Order: sequence, then structure tokens, then C-alpha cells
Amino acid sequence: MPRFAHLIFDLDGTLVDTKADLAAATNHMLQELGLPLLSVAQVESFIGLGARVLIERALGQERAHLVAEGFTLFMDYYDAHLLDRTRPYPGMETLLTVARDQGKCLSVLTNKPEQPTRAILSGLGLLDYFSAVIGGDTLSKRKPDPQGVFVLQQAVGHARIETLLIGDSEIDMRTGQAAGIATCGVTWGFGHAGFETCPPTFLVETVPALRQVVMGPSLSP
Repeated sequence: MPRFAHLIFDLDGTLVDTKADLAAATNHMLQELGLPLLSVAQVESFIGLGARVLIERALGQERAHLVAEGFTLFMDYYDAHLLDRTRPYPGMETLLTVARDQGKCLSVLTNKPEQPTRAILSGLGLLDYFSAVIGGDTLSKRKPDPQGVFVLQQAVGHARIETLLIGDSEIDMRTGQAAGIATCGVTWGFGHAGFETCPPTFLVETVPALRQVVMGPSLSP
């Protein structure tokens, strides 16, 4: 099993569990617009392509004219509440520490806008682990376009064969495949059902299993 020098992490559903705060912001937006609220599970199914797509899905095609207003309501609330219940997945910070101490380069590639991404990572004490952070509005294109992977590779100086993209959805797997790098799908996130149509190079169900992929089996768990 390979050991990778550059680890690219998705954020929502991979590094941190954000669904409760995203659901709260979505329902705040719906309430302000006088619309029925959604369950956390319903909002979770809309996550993956960024906040605007989340709003579009929550409102439905028949309310497309409300997307701009809804997006503003959502972001204003979310920016003030994005750390209310968001936490790293258990064991993730230990994995990041071990990987960093072993000399691996860590970065983040997410479709969440860069500002709230950095705010979450900073508020949880995780930002200093990462050499680079690319959000959904950092570049002209976002996942599943591979542009973000290429920019990160240039920034950290590691080849494709040394790079692993870790994520919880089909979007992440498509991104890795388009970039020509290995992928690792995690099943504790929001979109693992998509792995059936776009299988990852590796598939893990726990953070210790992810550590084995990242570090290799010769290291203690």
C-alpha cells in the first residue's frame, strides 16, 4: 500500500461534521422566506456542490427566483453560527498530527467558500495543519473540475503519484480521477452513495482505516 506525500482533504463530511449548522442556516433562510422547514437529513442530501447549490436544492425549481435572496439570508446566518455545532470527526485531529509529524503535506480543497472554510478550520484549531486551502470561490472553477488539484500540486511541489484526494462524495472522486490522482472515499460523510457510480481507489469506513491508507500498514494504528 502506497504512502502519500501530499494529502488533499475535502472539508464538509470528511474533516468536519458541518451538517447541523448547515441545516440550521438553511432552515433560518426558509423561515425568513415563510417556507416549510427541512430535516437535517434532507439538508444533508443537498450538500456537496457549495452553498448556492444547497440553496437552489432547498428552495426547489419552482422558487428559483428566491435563490439570490435566500443565499444572502443563508450566508449572513451561517457566517455567525458556523461553529455552533460543527466539530472534527473523532480521531481526525490525531490523524492530521501524525501525518504532519511524518512530514506529509496537507491541504484542503472544498466547494465551500474560502472565508467560512478558513473560519471553521481556524475556530477548530486545525488551520495550521494545512499548507494551502482552496475554497469554491478561490479559483475560476471548482470541484469536480481538477483545477484546484493542479494549483495545489504546484503550490506544494509534489507529483500526482504522490498525491491522494480524500473525500466523502462522488464529486471528490470525479475530481481526483479528472486530475489523474489516487482517491480515498470515506463513508462517514454526506455522499458515499455516489461511490457506486464513481468508485474511489481506496474506501474506508473509519479514521483508523484512513490512517492505514495514508501512512501505510507498517506504522502502529
